[in-house]
Amino acid sequence: MQKPGFWRQTPPAIFSSILGLFGLGLAWRRAVDVFQVPAFAGEIILGAVSLLFVFAVVAYLGKVLRGPDAFVKDLRIMPGRAGLSAGTAAWMLLAAALVPYSTGWASATLVLAVALHALVAFVVIVVLWRAPLEQRRMTPVWHLTFVGFIVAGVAAVPLGAAGMSELILIVTLPLAITIWIGNALVTRGKGVPPPLRPLLAIHIAPLCLFGIIAGQLGLLGISAMFGWLAIAVLGLFLIRIRYLLQAGFTPMWGAFTFPIAAFANLMLILAIVGEPFRLLGGLSLVAATLSIPYIAYRIFKLWAEGKLGPMTNASRI
Repeated sequence: MQKPGFWRQTPPAIFSSILGLFGLGLAWRRAVDVFQVPAFAGEIILGAVSLLFVFAVVAYLGKVLRGPDAFVKDLRIMPGRAGLSAGTAAWMLLAAALVPYSTGWASATLVLAVALHALVAFVVIVVLWRAPLEQRRMTPVWHLTFVGFIVAGVAAVPLGAAGMSELILIVTLPLAITIWIGNALVTRGKGVPPPLRPLLAIHIAPLCLFGIIAGQLGLLGISAMFGWLAIAVLGLFLIRIRYLLQAGFTPMWGAFTFPIAAFANLMLILAIVGEPFRLLGGLSLVAATLSIPYIAYRIFKLWAEGKLGPMTNASRI
């Protein structure tokens, strides 16, 4: 018997941890060349996550088809914006997962994913424009929405669209810098409530993705620069880990998953540059493997119990 509201209040928050799981699968795929791990490990993870993602998309579409305004309602609140932006970014990583199997399907999936992400970004701009000034303050979630296009490069480079990846990198880097500075000014003045502090981890993700795309394009010097910056920021967060986790487990912990996965992928790409990166690649892969499925399990458990929707104020039809 289904839990009340399971389908009527499908929360976008489920997509954040799915994005992290996709990143974990891609990290294990990269580890084949670095540590000679069995090739099937990453493919099994990516296959399982792809099925989970399809299930989540169908569940969310079920809600939207019953109440078309649910999509806009979800984008009016920060957890909804984070979840739906992560969902379209996960669609881009699905394209990356498909590349070895079918470049045609991967290309079609990537085009659809970028179009959907553009739709989310457009609606978010409209929502923020109409919202009160207090609700327009910059948050780390802005990275997911407006810089999230950079995720497309993970699939675009192996598909032969290097020019597209370079363009996205050039356009999104200034946006990321603006958000880093803007959010720093906002948090310096008002601070961050404990339940929202896990979202600060999102700041690492753009650094890692810029490094990943640069590495895939063969720009290893630039990639290494982003790698060292990511290491420095991660070190700062580890020092302040008690601050980040003060509120205990919440659905916002999904924001930890994809930065951890992105960091592992970047370190594995840079393993050919030097032994420190190779060592950090192995350590971060282990950390990602232990933490991301655990966080995803707890978030999906809340959804199955009918608690995740109310906890994240997801729209209900």
